[in-house]
Amino acid sequence: MKMSTKCRYGLRALADLALEGGNVPVPLSQIAERQHLSVKYLEQEFASLRKAGFVRSVKGAQGGYLLALPANEIIIADVIKQLEGDLLLVDEPVNDTDMTSLRRCLYDKLWQPLNAQIEQEMESLDLAQLISEWQGGSEENPMYYI
Repeated sequence: MKMSTKCRYGLRALADLALEGGNVPVPLSQIAERQHLSVKYLEQEFASLRKAGFVRSVKGAQGGYLLALPANEIIIADVIKQLEGDLLLVDEPVNDTDMTSLRRCLYDKLWQPLNAQIEQEMESLDLAQLISEWQGGSEENPMYYI
């Protein structure tokens, strides 16, 4: 399984917004510059994220985007589903009539358990946790203790 560019860039931009935004709208041009992404590409991503209720836009000279929910309420699985469509490695078989016993065994014993583990892992992770993990282990954003 390989996540699409849309999903990877969308999560990265959303995390950047959560890190940099706070209560101040962040222009997409700033996110694009920090993350080395195209503004045009981010416009499409954020339209989808806005439609799903993860971000809201503020118009005007000081406009930009804000998180529409607290970061700890933005579940990574929900973001991926919005950007990617689903989290499945292999879709559930639709037609059992052409299902061989080997195919059924592979689905039941391999693909479905993996689908469930991925779903469970992504459902248990929110944007705040993801950012906290990055801040705790980032070489670009080291934590110094005295």
